[in-house]
Amino acid sequence: MSRATRRTFLRSAAAGGTFLALPAVTYRAALLAEDKPSETIRIGCVGVGNQGKPDMNAVKKHVVAVCDVDKDRVAAAAKELEKSNITARTTGDYRTLLDSKDVDAILNVTPDHWHALITIDACKAGKDVYCEKPLSLVVAEGRAMVKAARDNKRIVQTGSQQRSSKEFRQACELVRNGALGKLKEVKVGLPGPNWVQRAMKPVPDSAPPAALDFDRWLGPAPERKYNANRVHYLFRFFWDYSGGQQTNFGAHDLDITQWALGMDDSGPATVEGTATFNKDGWFETPETAKITYTYANGVPVRCTLGAGGNPGGVTFEGEKGTIYVKRGSISVTLNGEKVADPYKLPTGETKLYVSPGHFADWLACIKSRKLPICDVEIGHRSATVCHLGNIAVRTGRKITWDAKAETISGDKDAAALLTKAYRKPWALG
Repeated sequence: MSRATRRTFLRSAAAGGTFLALPAVTYRAALLAEDKPSETIRIGCVGVGNQGKPDMNAVKKHVVAVCDVDKDRVAAAAKELEKSNITARTTGDYRTLLDSKDVDAILNVTPDHWHALITIDACKAGKDVYCEKPLSLVVAEGRAMVKAARDNKRIVQTGSQQRSSKEFRQACELVRNGALGKLKEVKVGLPGPNWVQRAMKPVPDSAPPAALDFDRWLGPAPERKYNANRVHYLFRFFWDYSGGQQTNFGAHDLDITQWALGMDDSGPATVEGTATFNKDGWFETPETAKITYTYANGVPVRCTLGAGGNPGGVTFEGEKGTIYVKRGSISVTLNGEKVADPYKLPTGETKLYVSPGHFADWLACIKSRKLPICDVEIGHRSATVCHLGNIAVRTGRKITWDAKAETISGDKDAAALLTKAYRKPWALG
């Protein structure tokens, strides 16, 4: 089917109609995409290490190309696909995929500081996108990503895959329909950083490995010397590339909080908190944090990060009881008694999006042209909540958030952290 014919078909179709209870790979395996061979959407994977590998495998029968700035990772990905008799083209420059007429969609599993540029460029090139969470590095990027998706009529799914699991949908439907009565507060528990477990100890700057195009890895981030403890998985604990566990796991559980509160198009009114940081400066993002988000309805969301905090997952506390949900389980207590089977509880009239699986939902929406369960706007709003928490603890001040204007009121220094300068020649647009 030619690309023009495919688009005509799609338009016609649209008109018709601890913290982890499960290991990450096992959890994602339950969300794999299924499709008929005749309807295969051709995917180019950008970023195929760490999370990129299981994501690629989740849609592997659709994969026609793989891209990474690390040649070793590209080779390993191609070899992995060959085990399933899939031959994929390889490249170190994502732009070659955007120029390719036999790539319909992009799977973007790069470090956070690359999410916006690749997603925006892909939308402009007419490609649909699955972008891993957190959607953005700073708030301004997220809004630019939404604009690119809407302007170019692209389907963009954010990788906050908990929305596609029944336990989270059940919990959110119960909350939305008032099963707990008046909601008193929400507790979110995020894990602490695992930089030390991964890196063990600091290492000096050095020349980058021959297989890694480090300048391209940096991309829009500030120029600096290569250090093995700042790249690949460990990038997430440095402000130039990510926001630590607040954005890493917050993009899951604060996303679920937004869903339950009916705040997918809004956000908190105020944010305040405190944090502790590594005393030796081995990494930059918080070791522990306590952050309170207060919404316009008066409900406080108390989010902790690291040791001594709330239980991992999300706890909703109301006048009639408690709902505690995490990956793979949901526990409900009503009127002092634990509910034997929370799935048998009638939720009420408000029904939330039922996803067939996070990747399957993305592929189905590419065909139907309907917005997916974690559309780019939703991903942007949930990432914004995470970013606001980091801004509050970095400045040490209570911030007031204007969700409609997407700005911090009365604090220019804090508001400056909503955006970020790009290293030339890279530019957000």
